[in-house]
Amino acid sequence: MKKTFLFILLAAFAALAFKNDKPAYAIFNKDGKPVKYSKMMKDLETADMVFYGEMHTDPISHWLEYNITRDLYKIKKDSLVLGAEMFEADNQLIMNEYLAGDYGAKKFEAEIKLWKNYKTDYKPLVEFAKKHNLPFIATDIHRRYASMVYKKGFDVLDSLSAEAKKYIGPDLVKLYDPEIKCYKDMMNMKDMKDHVDENFPKAQAAKDATMAYFILKNWSPGKLFLHYNGSYHSDNFQGIVWWINKLHPGLNIKTISTVNQEDISRLDEENLNLADYIVVVPDDMTNTSR
Repeated sequence: MKKTFLFILLAAFAALAFKNDKPAYAIFNKDGKPVKYSKMMKDLETADMVFYGEMHTDPISHWLEYNITRDLYKIKKDSLVLGAEMFEADNQLIMNEYLAGDYGAKKFEAEIKLWKNYKTDYKPLVEFAKKHNLPFIATDIHRRYASMVYKKGFDVLDSLSAEAKKYIGPDLVKLYDPEIKCYKDMMNMKDMKDHVDENFPKAQAAKDATMAYFILKNWSPGKLFLHYNGSYHSDNFQGIVWWINKLHPGLNIKTISTVNQEDISRLDEENLNLADYIVVVPDDMTNTSR
């Protein structure tokens, strides 16, 4: 009797402790089942490509990106390829020179186009690649070309030089489908209603198609390409992932998305099936600046 009472008392204390705990994140699979980090990593290491869909100013995203990179490197070694939306494709030469040790960080950071939160959020990933002699691929379209598409549509691309077109996904116009959910939904974004026309999702597609092109260009069988991007670019297995599947069907692709919720003990229904793994972060989490 005493043992039973003690067990109940300990269980009550454990439940109270869990309730009062303040975890910084939780991981769920697409069906809403809680998943341990170690189990997720076992799955990710078997992939051809992994897309980490981050919230750009979320510190948990950046901390997990670094840890996933480090842990995948322990397994894949020089079979790991890194790449990111945060760097534009025409800056690849500067990136390669820096990774090769041609000049120091100060000169690199002055020459290459960087996001404002580079030093806190993306520099650790670039430095990891440099330290371990890993390629780091600048995958995104130059913002001036995305802006041109946003203003004038795909026809404006015909006016670009052959050199400029090297930095844009070559199958963009041929394969673009405005009925794909991620692009169709952009036409109904309430907070963007004053800026939305048919060219708005085309600019997004120009980014997705270009990132898919440079990812495939720098991947080969036996490699694992780990790509960091805003979650909208890979959520619902669309965006970049849709383009990858169009251009090279049959690859083993895994996706991660990051969301905010008030309650992180369970996955909200609206976030089910968002990705293979959904990282849930408290909605009062401190943000980095961008």
